[in-house]
Amino acid sequence: MKRICVFAGSSSGNDPAFAKRTKELGKVFAEKQIELVYGGAQSGLMGVMADAILEKGGKVTGIMPSHLFQKEIAHPDITTMIEVETMHERKAKMSELANGYIALPGGFGTFEELFETVSWAQMGLHEKPLALYNIEGYYTPLMNLINHAIEAGFVPEDNRRLILESNQPDELVKMMKL
Repeated sequence: MKRICVFAGSSSGNDPAFAKRTKELGKVFAEKQIELVYGGAQSGLMGVMADAILEKGGKVTGIMPSHLFQKEIAHPDITTMIEVETMHERKAKMSELANGYIALPGGFGTFEELFETVSWAQMGLHEKPLALYNIEGYYTPLMNLINHAIEAGFVPEDNRRLILESNQPDELVKMMKL
């Protein structure tokens, strides 16, 4: 079974398009029978994604550290919830289960997960596809920064291929070739 780990905000952001487009990606996951692996929260874009998949009969696996069960409010309706002790265990388990990664709009936690995953790919620790769901151009400034880092000589030019990007859910999943 194909599984994609999604990094997403525990908030829905200020633009309703973030939630609307996240629901579209969830629908694509369910239609293509892609299981969601994510942080397990009910809130924000994380919850929107999980709910969209569940509404269409898809499978959702959440992974959450014990200390976050109250703060993030664990999603009560997901297919499987895995409780771990630490954030490091959470990320390791998500990586172990996933065949690829997609980052939705989010904050510092999403950025941290995204950059750790791309760093792992750069070091050859995995060869799984990593993509940005660039809703409303959310990740355009980040892509500009990455291109700047390449131009400045801090990121090898061939490492640009490590990050896929699209604002279309079908195209995004297709680009991942899972």
